[in-house]
Amino acid sequence: MARILAVDDSPSMRQMVWFALQRGGHEVFQAEDGVAALGLARQQPVDLVLSDVHMPRMDGIALVEALRRLPELRYVPMLMLTTESSAEAKQRAKAAGATGWIVKPFDPERLLTTISQVLG
Repeated sequence: MARILAVDDSPSMRQMVWFALQRGGHEVFQAEDGVAALGLARQQPVDLVLSDVHMPRMDGIALVEALRRLPELRYVPMLMLTTESSAEAKQRAKAAGATGWIVKPFDPERLLTTISQVLG
């Protein structure tokens, strides 16, 4: 079981992700944008971050950059889960420190498999 921070501005998407991750046996913490996620990540140790790209206040790529500056999260896997599929956005996320990229809509089983692979 991993402790996963799921970040998305859509309540319905957070619910779908929460359900899939809970079913996979993971403990899930949720945030509605990058600012809330950064605050939560500073208080709660996590094993993986799963974030949307397009969100208000702080987008997912800026969130990854901010999280990578925290010593305790420097090596934590960070996956982007987003409708965004442009090569430019993927490159920006990779440069910021994102571990991987998953395009919505997602298959819950494939999401769990990817998380399992990333966590080793």
